[in-house]
Amino acid sequence: MRTRTTTAVLIAAGLLATLTACSGETSSTEEAKPTKSSDASAITPEQEAAARQAAGLPAEPNPAQRQVYLESLNAIDTDIVHGKDDKAVSRGINQCGTVKTSPNDYIKLIETTNSRFTSPDHPDGHGTIKAERILKVVRDNICPDF
Repeated sequence: MRTRTTTAVLIAAGLLATLTACSGETSSTEEAKPTKSSDASAITPEQEAAARQAAGLPAEPNPAQRQVYLESLNAIDTDIVHGKDDKAVSRGINQCGTVKTSPNDYIKLIETTNSRFTSPDHPDGHGTIKAERILKVVRDNICPDF
């Protein structure tokens, strides 16, 4: 079962791929080539912002916000980030999508936080108490406007 956030992300990714694919010209005898992952740099900041907004996701945190976010997670438990800074930021951004779609469903937010923030030593999450603290860090640092 897909969540609304997953569906929105897939739709935004499809729109983004369509925009990228339509940006080049081909003759009627030349077939359009599929976009490669290295072509991601061709996406303009405006296109990325539009895709994120359509998916209900916040922008990437600036370097200062990112540092505070990662330090705050590590203060809870270093195994939350477990040396994977980019993954922790990505998980926070994705959790914001859930916050956006279900801002008042606290039980769902805690459950998704716990299932999203896993590690090799905690494959089922870090438990309810840490999930509550992680959610607060996400909301304070990644999506304070949600």
